[in-house]
Amino acid sequence: MQPVVVAIDGPAGAGKSTIAKALARDLGIAYLDTGAMYRGVTFAVLRKGLAATDVDAVGRIAQTVLFDQTTETLHVDNVDATAAIRTPEVDAAVSHIAANSVVRDEMRLRQRQWIADHHGGVVEGRDIGSVVFPDATLKVYLVATPLVRAERRVAQHGGDVVEIARAIAERDERDSTRADSPLRQTPDAVVVDTSNRSVDQIVADIRALLTLRLKSS
Repeated sequence: MQPVVVAIDGPAGAGKSTIAKALARDLGIAYLDTGAMYRGVTFAVLRKGLAATDVDAVGRIAQTVLFDQTTETLHVDNVDATAAIRTPEVDAAVSHIAANSVVRDEMRLRQRQWIADHHGGVVEGRDIGSVVFPDATLKVYLVATPLVRAERRVAQHGGDVVEIARAIAERDERDSTRADSPLRQTPDAVVVDTSNRSVDQIVADIRALLTLRLKSS
């Protein structure tokens, strides 16, 4: 029997982490935040004083970096980076890291191995349904209005709504136009707008969609 894989993609601030974690708990299966992996590579690169745009050096870091990742924490090379990967410095550099093809190749291998090790799971990111798991059991693409997305980020990490909205728009542009695995909605993904709905409502809808998908397979 094929493992159940729920791929949750979408832009920054759409609610991927919140929804994916809640869905995994509801379904009783494992959860993986792939964005944290790219942030972990970024943390390792900055910690070594390297430039995020140094393609070769960054690629080598990605191939050797050690992750110890749980639902709520991330250790990078045995250092607790849980808080550090959410800093403005990492925010500013992570899109450059994520555009590096060597990094993406390595992270895909690790993500697919994670699914094999956990016999399925809920996986969130930006290219999960389009590239990493194109045969996922269910693909969900989360969206939200720009204002809602900015307000969520401010609520999480503080800052100015206007400035955060500008940074999110820049991130969207970089993620959507990169040559390797750009952020995009696949034709077979179910679009869910999280703007004005509760987590419980969204999780219930996705669970119902998954149930129907499993019954029809």
